[in-house]
Amino acid sequence: MLRFEVSVEDLLRSRFALSPAMDLCLLLRSLAGQNRPLPRAWTARLLPSFERLRRETELNAALALHTPQGGPNFVAPPPRGLNQTWADDLAVIRATPLEAARQEFATTATGPSARDPRVRAVLDSTDAVSRIAEAMDQAWHELLATDWPQLRAICERDVVHRVGVIGEHGWSTTIESLHTSIAWRAGGIELGFFPRGGTVRLAGDGLLLIPSVFVGNVAAHLEDPWPRTLVYPARGTAALWGEQETVPQPDALTALVGRARARLLVALDAPASTSHLARSLAMAPGAVGDHLAILRGAGLLVRARSGRSVLYRRTALGEALVASSG
Repeated sequence: MLRFEVSVEDLLRSRFALSPAMDLCLLLRSLAGQNRPLPRAWTARLLPSFERLRRETELNAALALHTPQGGPNFVAPPPRGLNQTWADDLAVIRATPLEAARQEFATTATGPSARDPRVRAVLDSTDAVSRIAEAMDQAWHELLATDWPQLRAICERDVVHRVGVIGEHGWSTTIESLHTSIAWRAGGIELGFFPRGGTVRLAGDGLLLIPSVFVGNVAAHLEDPWPRTLVYPARGTAALWGEQETVPQPDALTALVGRARARLLVALDAPASTSHLARSLAMAPGAVGDHLAILRGAGLLVRARSGRSVLYRRTALGEALVASSG
């Protein structure tokens, strides 16, 4: 069991962030059979390009740096916040000093794939960092960039939901809601199913919380240069994995308001904007806006401004309708 000792100051300094580079690494690990399997439809769509990239680029060198426990920090640098982009991550990756990268090669590139002559030639080269960065950039654009707006919207909606839970129920409830393996006990966060045990003291630096669509369980960063970090599955990921789980679309609700409006009403288990709903449900923004206006006019939704966004949420009537149709 792993335990984080958490003070009041730690809670005040805890924050959320998104990490495109980390999700790219998790996707690559899944395609390589080193992480939780992707749905068959995603695998069928992405695997041909993934295999071609392994043949035509230096992607195998990047994959050789990953172990069952994780990978090097330089290919997934710590994110600064919720506005992190792949361009931000790529700039940090490319700026990694060669000696720092080689220190990580020595501890992570220890498996059979690292002994492949082509991989070894990349890792031993003076331009290893730029070659690996270029391979990851190609992988991003061919494997993840198209889906990232939808995936990012899911993660952003997750954060909106968690912040709402903090405001209504406090940090302990929020932490325990991240995953069934996480518990809040005696002023600390305990991870019941974690390969490493021990106690980690945050020492007033807070905890970084990162929702991910590709992480299967809960992951943690415990060592510099990362802050102490929990990576957890984002709410709403099931909408992507249609073969494994589906977003509930009750027949009675669909018959009453129509399929598209039923999807929107069910999806609003956390407040969301028109653009977030459009991206996460792969619907046209204009159509989403029209449906939301009708649902709002029927008394099933209300809207309120939050910063620069307008967020919609279900009313008590909308909640009752979804609950009775489930």
